[in-house]
Amino acid sequence: MQKHWDVMRSDDAAESWREVSGNLPTDFGFPVEVHAHEPETIYVVPIKSDSEHFPPDGRLRVYRSRSGGNEWEPLSRGLPQKDCYVNVLRDAMAVDSLDTCGVYFGTTGGQVYASPDAGDTWKPIVRDLPSVLSVSVQTLP
Repeated sequence: MQKHWDVMRSDDAAESWREVSGNLPTDFGFPVEVHAHEPETIYVVPIKSDSEHFPPDGRLRVYRSRSGGNEWEPLSRGLPQKDCYVNVLRDAMAVDSLDTCGVYFGTTGGQVYASPDAGDTWKPIVRDLPSVLSVSVQTLP
């Protein structure tokens, strides 16, 4: 779970929660997604603060943890790394169920980014939309 000031994890069906913000650059943000086939792999997009809704340092990065939130790595290959002042809203991130697990997110700047390789690389798949409020993914057989 991502709440305003923490990334949290429950291992007992939400009976209890523990913080797993670890080495994220900030613990404020909105979206969180879990890899389709690796339950210990999770993705978040932190933003600077509750009053500054944009990525820290103006660098758009998705953070991935392969350890259930204990350690995080920034994923930025293909994402804007300067002067990027957009936000990714709570429902604007999704994963698909393909073997490599694609990850997708939309921004308040009207871009939708896709990663076909579980977050290793990114590319914009659409631009110039209004603010993206929600992203859903469907795979065909």
